Amino acid sequence: MPTFISLFRGINVGGHHRIKMNELKNLYETLGLKDVQTYIQSGNVVFTSDDADTTRVQQQLEESVVQTFGFHVEIIARTADELQDIIAKNPFQGQQNKEAQWIVVMFLATMPDNTAQENLLKTYGGPEEIFFSGKEVFLYYTDGIGRSKLSNNFLEKKLKIVGTARNWNTVLQLQEMVRR
Repeated sequence: MPTFISLFRGINVGGHHRIKMNELKNLYETLGLKDVQTYIQSGNVVFTSDDADTTRVQQQLEESVVQTFGFHVEIIARTADELQDIIAKNPFQGQQNKEAQWIVVMFLATMPDNTAQENLLKTYGGPEEIFFSGKEVFLYYTDGIGRSKLSNNFLEKKLKIVGTARNWNTVLQLQEMVRR
């Protein structure tokens, strides 16, 4: 039975698309998903499923959220193995001058094409460091995240792909939850 991580984009932010985590957990269990654990209010869920098809699981979740809560949200799903691979590929690991609190992973719905990647790197002149790895973008916010112009929305527009970002500490916490 494969283990998955689902990451919601844009719930419980600014009073919009509110979902209580206990209601979300109940929805997952109603769908027959097992070992359901939520982490913080932004919609991070670790669970196991009889279905090994990530795309099908993700679509089932999105449709169920619409039916249950009355609105559509994008959900990005990864397997536990994919999460391990993402963690191993963090280009900022082991660099003493890189603080974990300024590392962010943006999980994308699909892999951006080379043209979109090159366009972003050419047109964005901010101080942040940007690395692409498959369907993930690793970001290092050298001057902090709060004042950066490199937002989730900006990245989505430039790459023409939906995504959701998580800070490095959240990614590591999800890894711990997978191991339980």
